Amino acid sequence: MTDARTATITRTTRETDITVTVNLDGTGKADIETGVGFFDHMLDSLSRHSFIDLDVKAKGDLHIDAHHTVEDTGIVIGQAIKQALGDFAGITRFGHAYIPMDETLSRASIDLCKRPYLVWRVDFRRDKVGDLDTELFKEFFHALAGNGGMCLHIENLYGENNHHIAESCFKATARALRMAVSADARLQGKPASTKGSL
Repeated sequence: MTDARTATITRTTRETDITVTVNLDGTGKADIETGVGFFDHMLDSLSRHSFIDLDVKAKGDLHIDAHHTVEDTGIVIGQAIKQALGDFAGITRFGHAYIPMDETLSRASIDLCKRPYLVWRVDFRRDKVGDLDTELFKEFFHALAGNGGMCLHIENLYGENNHHIAESCFKATARALRMAVSADARLQGKPASTKGSL
């Protein structure tokens, strides 16, 4: 595991232009600009509760919709986290969290194993939260897991308010990620695996 666990990734396509910087050993400082208000709010929450400093500058084809911006931001954040983790050695690797928000309870479990997978068991009662299509939350987490080398399970156990459901999923993922990326001195820089490598 490297001393400075930071990374900056830029991805430019005909649909989006995105630059993300992460510091896995930060304080949860966020500077988010995607042009999608509710998504900015969720990414700020992801940063604050994971203690990962997150700088996101995204310009996308919002005149069409937010799909490309949200999905591609997930891609770049995932790539930045993966790069900052280096060889994934010395980290706790697993993380989990339950997050209640009023009537809502969600949980997330993460294995930073370099074998991407997403289980998404979340249903929304409306098609939008603010101006954001609720179906795009799955697209974000799918992109995050796929590009971050994460096996990520997210479930909303119960809830009614769509804002609370979305936010509790982001906060649960943040807290699980905070646990998983943390260094474990007892590993002495080795990977948390019986295989000897991830």
